[in-house]
Order: sequence, then structure tokens, then C-alpha cells
Amino acid sequence: MRYEEVIKKLKKKANRKNVEGMARFGIASTNTLGVSIYDLRPMAKEIGKNHRLALRLWKSGIHEAKILASYIDEPAKVTEGQMEDWAADFDSWDVCDQVCELFGKTPYAYKKIVDWSKRKEEFVKRAAFALIAEMAWHDKEANDNQFKRLFPHIIRESTDERNFVKKAVNWALRNIGKRRPGLKKEAINAAKEIQKIDSKSARWIAADALRELNSK
Repeated sequence: MRYEEVIKKLKKKANRKNVEGMARFGIASTNTLGVSIYDLRPMAKEIGKNHRLALRLWKSGIHEAKILASYIDEPAKVTEGQMEDWAADFDSWDVCDQVCELFGKTPYAYKKIVDWSKRKEEFVKRAAFALIAEMAWHDKEANDNQFKRLFPHIIRESTDERNFVKKAVNWALRNIGKRRPGLKKEAINAAKEIQKIDSKSARWIAADALRELNSK
């Protein structure tokens, strides 16, 4: 499927009411068509993997085209430079999280977690912790030490009061804890350390994580 065809198909599925509904969930409404991911995933399957098309779709600036780009891109062809460029364009949590599913399949994922966790931009920093959550869930080959080394970054950034950052920090902590029994104990210990920090965000992250990790 050619670029022009994909854009035409996306615009045909545009739904203004969906855009309004998405905005209520904190999803950016600029250049947004209101196309559901339940429509985007079948489109991606129909298109197939296509790195060059993914790059063009991303450059369109259309919200849904960016998500679609992450579905059809080829992880083996994604460069570190591309990851930086796309992360710099993040303007919404849903694009960030969907793209991190792609980024998690690249060899640069763990490096970007460390780099991006120190960045100031809200959605770049969120990407670091969305990546942790993604890797904890899907990287079956990673050993426990790879995740244990990420706890200091989670603890350090637990004081960030921005909603989309603190929720991602919490998500990362919980997913590591749910990966394996040994990591659950480590995650609980990290949450208890976060709990001691004099920060409203840190207290919320710790309380929510402990509630889930200590539940049956």
C-alpha cells in the first residue's frame, strides 16, 4: 500500500467525536483524526512490515499515522538516531507507549532507558519507564540483573510530579515486580525505599505499587 493510499484511508476513518473523547483521557487533539487502534491494527496487518513507509507516515505529523508507523516498522532497521528523532516528537502518552512496543524490540532499548530517564522532556522521560514496563513484560531472554540495575533510575525519578511521568514510573516498578518471584521481592524493597522520600508523587507510586505487589 502506498503512502497516499494509507493517508487517504486514515482520513476516511476520521471521527471528530472520538477526538473529543480521546482528549478527556489526556490524548493530544492536534493533528488527531480520532481513529481507534482497533482500526489501526488491522490496517497495519494489511500493509505489512515496511520501514520506508513507516518513516514517511511518521513525518506526516498525523497522530494515528505515527501509531501506525510503529506497527509496520521493522525493528531490525530502526536506528538509534531514529529513536531519538521519534522520541523528540512525542506529544501524547498513547503515541509514546505504542512506539515503545517497537523500540523494545531494538538492541538500543536498555541504553535508551538509562539515557531518557534523565531527560527533562515529559514524554521522553515517560518513554524510559514505558520501555521498562514493556521489556519486563516481553523480553523473555533478559536476566534478573538487567532489571535490578534499573531500580536506581526508578527510585531517582519517583519524585517527578508530572502525571504522565509518575504513572509510567509506577507502571515500570509494578511490571518488574510481576516478572518473577525474585524480582517481586526486589520491587517491594524499592517501593519501600521510595515510600520514605518526602514527595507526594513518590508516596503515591510506592503506595500503589505495594498494594498490587503485596496482593494475592
